[in-house]
Amino acid sequence: MGLDEVMTDRLVAGIGFRRSTGPDEIAALITRALKQAGVDGTALAAVATAADRAGEPAIAAAAAGFGLAPCPVGPDALAASDARVVTRSARIENLRGVGSLAEAAALAVAGPDSSLVLPRIASGGATCALALRPNTNPAP
Repeated sequence: MGLDEVMTDRLVAGIGFRRSTGPDEIAALITRALKQAGVDGTALAAVATAADRAGEPAIAAAAAGFGLAPCPVGPDALAASDARVVTRSARIENLRGVGSLAEAAALAVAGPDSSLVLPRIASGGATCALALRPNTNPAP
C-alpha cells in the first residue's frame, strides 16, 4: 500500500495568508506541500484556515482547485491546537494567539489525535502545513 492510499481522505492542509495573496499562490503552496509530503491532491480531505478568512475569494478559489471548500476554524479551536504546533512565529502569536496559524488550523480540523505530516512552509504571502487524521477504520 502506497503513502497516497494511507493518506486518502485523511490529510488536512492548514493555510495562513495575507489578504493580498492570490489564489494561484495559495494553490501552488498547497501543491508544493503535498509534493514534499510525497502525496498528490487526491489525498487532501480538507483545506482549513481561520474562520475570519475562510470566506475570502482567494482561499475559496484555491480550495476549489482541489474540489474542496475552505473549512473555517474559530479562535477557540485554533488555541486548543496550539500546544501541538511546532513552529512559533512571534508575529502570528501576537495577531492570532497561536505559534502557527497553518499548523493550528490543520491540526484542529484533523482532530485531537492528529499529527503534523509537514510543519509550516511558506511562500511570499501564505503558509501551509499538513496534518494527518488518525485512521478510524481498523484494518481487517
